[in-house]
Amino acid sequence: MLRLGGIVLGAALLAASPVAAQDQKPVEFNVGGGFTGVYGAASDRIGNAGMFAAGLIFHVNPVFAIQGEYGWNGFKQKQLSLDVFPQPLQADGVPTDFFADGNMQYFDFNGMFTPHTSGKLKPYGVAGVGYYHRPVQISTPGVGFVTVCDPFWYVCFPDLVPVEQVVGSRSSNDFGINFGGGVNYRMAEHASIYFEVRYHYIWGPEVSIPSAVQPLPGATSTPTRANGIFVPFTVGFRF
Repeated sequence: MLRLGGIVLGAALLAASPVAAQDQKPVEFNVGGGFTGVYGAASDRIGNAGMFAAGLIFHVNPVFAIQGEYGWNGFKQKQLSLDVFPQPLQADGVPTDFFADGNMQYFDFNGMFTPHTSGKLKPYGVAGVGYYHRPVQISTPGVGFVTVCDPFWYVCFPDLVPVEQVVGSRSSNDFGINFGGGVNYRMAEHASIYFEVRYHYIWGPEVSIPSAVQPLPGATSTPTRANGIFVPFTVGFRF
């Protein structure tokens, strides 16, 4: 009798497992957008951003998933003032506006942890590594000569150079990490809305700034890295 009961119980569990597995799609697509805050020294060079992200989530089991994601952040233009000299040997420079804007794009690979909870609202944590592309565009209405070194502009001219050598587009490709969390609210069987906050840290290139060079705000004469700290706030959908 006990053996028969064990067989019946085992058969019931085996029959129930496919049903439980159907409660969660093995693969989900996520898409969202929101606001990205810029922090650290980079906040003196570029403005905050609007952002977009899209990715695929592969559910290994009900608790753990793997995510591959692409993100785009469009930064607001930042205005800075530098002394521009009409001639290389002229003693007094003229304060001139320079404008910096750009974007940040990344591909990241993350692990996602969703603890067992009841109900439609489920918290989750996420962490991983990424590859980041950060272009910057420098422009100015001024003409003449300027001396400037700054890692976030990816330039270092320790001597006076024509303004045309500073303006233009340049970029950096670097590795970084990200971690954060959010909540996911299931609206239908295979559709949900999520809110997420994530912290991104990027290791940027290093620039040594000579003490005689005119630094941008926040820059020093010691070697400085163009490390990035960004915090996106995202609202999106999974389906």
